[in-house]
Amino acid sequence: MKLNKFAYLFKEGVKSIFTHGFMSFACIVVIAACLLIMGNFALLALNVDYNIELLEQENEILAFVDEELSEEEAREIQPYIKALDNISEVEFVTREEAMERFLAEQDEEDQEMFSDLSASVFRHRYMVYLEDQSLMSETTAAIAEVDGIADVSASLELSQGFIVVRNIVSIVSVILIIILFIVSILIMQNTIKLATFSRRDEIGIMKMVGASNGFIRCPFVVEGLLLGLLGALIAFFLQWGIYSLATDGLAGSTLSAMISVISFHRLMLPVLLVFLAISLLVGTFGSNIAIRNYLKV
Repeated sequence: MKLNKFAYLFKEGVKSIFTHGFMSFACIVVIAACLLIMGNFALLALNVDYNIELLEQENEILAFVDEELSEEEAREIQPYIKALDNISEVEFVTREEAMERFLAEQDEEDQEMFSDLSASVFRHRYMVYLEDQSLMSETTAAIAEVDGIADVSASLELSQGFIVVRNIVSIVSVILIIILFIVSILIMQNTIKLATFSRRDEIGIMKMVGASNGFIRCPFVVEGLLLGLLGALIAFFLQWGIYSLATDGLAGSTLSAMISVISFHRLMLPVLLVFLAISLLVGTFGSNIAIRNYLKV
């Protein structure tokens, strides 16, 4: 009996979708569009954050060792730097390696100019990578206090710039996602309202003969869930296609050397689950809000 009851309620929900075909179609399109816009901003924010992390990994602190220390004595400083808070990795660079890296960054003419350069003009140094770029100023000061470190060089302004960009992108993305979520609920609510308005007499009769609110509400909830589910699936496949096109277009441009893109295969499952969760939540809230007034008989 319960199975037959569920089948009846489910069938009524499906039938309502086709009864209000145009509005159902419009609702699916709007939900898919909202999810797609939310998805695009969320994926953009993820990729911006990913590229900022890559840049942050290259934004190291240079700690120059006292010139009077030998290479062996300079290497003994590493454990003290590594023991400091907020240190991710510490790499020791000898004078010779520093000179080689310096020459490698020059063009051919400058390399010839510096051909007689001696490694003695360079210092032993440490390249220090941080766990949290926002603490670069404090970490730089702590490294400078280590015995044997003569000078410290850090791009504090660049680090702060990374943090500001990340915060702006995150805040804008969250605001847009919240706005679009509310819009989706309102659209779903209005669509279900049309269905309930055309069946208001039927709902009133069912209330008078003793039908429970849950029994009356169920078909509308089913309708909302199905509309949300269809919108989510359409949005997911469109998102997949748009992201793939954007990735392929970027790969064939000169920007590919400067910008890294997260593979959609890594994001596929989270995107699908988020789309489904949001759409089902929108469908449930929209249908319940829309029918609430008609149940007060």
